Amino acid sequence: MIAYVIRRVFHSMIVLLVVGLVAFAMFRYVGDPIDNMLGQERTQADIERLTEQLGLDQPFVVQYWKFLRNAVDGNFGVSYRQGRPVAEIIAERAPATLELATVSGLFAILVGIGLGVFTAIRRNGVASNLIMTLSLIGVSLPTFLIGILFIYVFSVELDLLPSFGRGDVVQVGNWSTGFLTKSGLLALILPSITLGLYQMTLIMRLVRAEMLEVLRQDYIRFARARGLRERAVNFRHALKNTLVPVITVTGLQLGSIIAFAIITETVFQWPGVGLLFINALQFVDIPVMAAYLMLISVMFVAINLIVDLLYFAIDPRLRIDGRTG
Repeated sequence: MIAYVIRRVFHSMIVLLVVGLVAFAMFRYVGDPIDNMLGQERTQADIERLTEQLGLDQPFVVQYWKFLRNAVDGNFGVSYRQGRPVAEIIAERAPATLELATVSGLFAILVGIGLGVFTAIRRNGVASNLIMTLSLIGVSLPTFLIGILFIYVFSVELDLLPSFGRGDVVQVGNWSTGFLTKSGLLALILPSITLGLYQMTLIMRLVRAEMLEVLRQDYIRFARARGLRERAVNFRHALKNTLVPVITVTGLQLGSIIAFAIITETVFQWPGVGLLFINALQFVDIPVMAAYLMLISVMFVAINLIVDLLYFAIDPRLRIDGRTG
């Protein structure tokens, strides 16, 4: 087990280094931040002074090494646009994104697993067929179009939910939360459903497929022959074995919720790090862009590592292969 963990952590560190290198190299070709910061009335002396101040006159390897060294300490530099530390800006925006991702993830997991089990148990029912048909819409339509449709129906036509913003927030220490206000909770509904709908449909269809496969196994027939109630067979035996392969896909989908929140935050003008990244792209704010991608990479790698360890703990075959290997 220890050797497996060390190997996975080592692989994760390599992935982070490669992602950081690609992101830092890519941002050198998206535009010139000097032009955006100085404007048209700049002089050559102003350009040279700001270039030296930002460290853009140094070789690429030196810039990348300084970026990695500072990132380990939580220092991502100073925003070219706001002139403030990037870590401070992200800390202000992170609560909005994390709360949105948390609600979306819970919606995707709970509703996805619940509907997946229901459609597997009642696979020939009218409700099950209707749910499977509607799930194709969640898989096929792009996220931004679903968000726009939700805004039109529930905000414009029915006037039930807010169409943009985070609502009122309450400061709890260094954390700003919308969970404690009515407008904050209402503002969460549309963007969280929009963000989690695609992941929910994938989890639902995967759970249904795995559940149908498990229900055909001999030990399920034996459990029914023993006289166990249908509820015990479905949830204690079938669902438990269904969730083993679902864990991996669910972990990846939770990571994608955080990464793809950028689209939902743009549609609903949600003040999170995704919207911050879009604004940074427009202004060529390289420190903010690099910090955002590095943080997303860390989250993806951490989630994948946790999923691998959970899968290793749940599936005894991996432990046996690890010992024999």
